Amino acid sequence: MYQQLTLIGNLGRDPEMRYTPTGVPVTNFSIAVSRSWVGQDGQRQEKTLWFRVTAWRKLAETASQYLTKGSKVLVVGELEAPTTYTDRDGQVRVSLDVTASTIRFLSTRGESDGAEASASSHGPSDEDIPF
Repeated sequence: MYQQLTLIGNLGRDPEMRYTPTGVPVTNFSIAVSRSWVGQDGQRQEKTLWFRVTAWRKLAETASQYLTKGSKVLVVGELEAPTTYTDRDGQVRVSLDVTASTIRFLSTRGESDGAEASASSHGPSDEDIPF
């Protein structure tokens, strides 16, 4: 079985890169994906979903180097099983986690304009998982 998800959104914070105990780079960041429409009442409506993105190896290094809070990106990857958690206000929330295979930088500033990076594998092996 195989599934692929394509997202376009903006980073909510700067990426965080770290290394697994075996030295494999991994970068995490969150992106906001918004959808807008005009409701039956004629008012503009908007809904934003947040996704947590994980990039591995060379893709992790490239994302960490070029992405910053607010950057617009296209992410292609695999959606992991959703997990639930309770936020600070006691509300139950769902975390939508994506393992990236491709990240395309869409922001129009600096060196990241139009750059693209692809992962050489489809995610971590068991020894790569940093937690």
